[in-house]
Amino acid sequence: MLVSWTATDPESQQFSATERTTDIADLTDHFTALRSHGQGYLEIRLHSDEFPLLTLGFLNDQAVIHLFDTAEKQSLLIGDGTTPADTAVHLPIMDDLAVFSGDNIITVDRAWTLIRHFIQTGTPGAPGEWREI
Repeated sequence: MLVSWTATDPESQQFSATERTTDIADLTDHFTALRSHGQGYLEIRLHSDEFPLLTLGFLNDQAVIHLFDTAEKQSLLIGDGTTPADTAVHLPIMDDLAVFSGDNIITVDRAWTLIRHFIQTGTPGAPGEWREI
């Protein structure tokens, strides 16, 4: 299965908008390199489709996932309860830090599991797991 993606460069820690099309193994290697640096940002879509597009921003063990169903429709994955809802969390989105409430934060392990599931099935998650923004 081919996947198209853009991501933070592990060496420079800057977002690279150059899209790559690879298999999941290359994306996994890139994610692992980012994780060894403790933070990163990725945009992932199936190679054959422009949408849906998932984005993953993470810092240490906290992550947030956006779902873009279309250019106009965006949703956030509802958090897994690991961070109190009233906590403000700063996570990388491209080259900036954005603030998210704890009710949208999940663990990095869960985030990566959801990304892999999306790549393997083409399904970004179950209805009800997303909050349209």
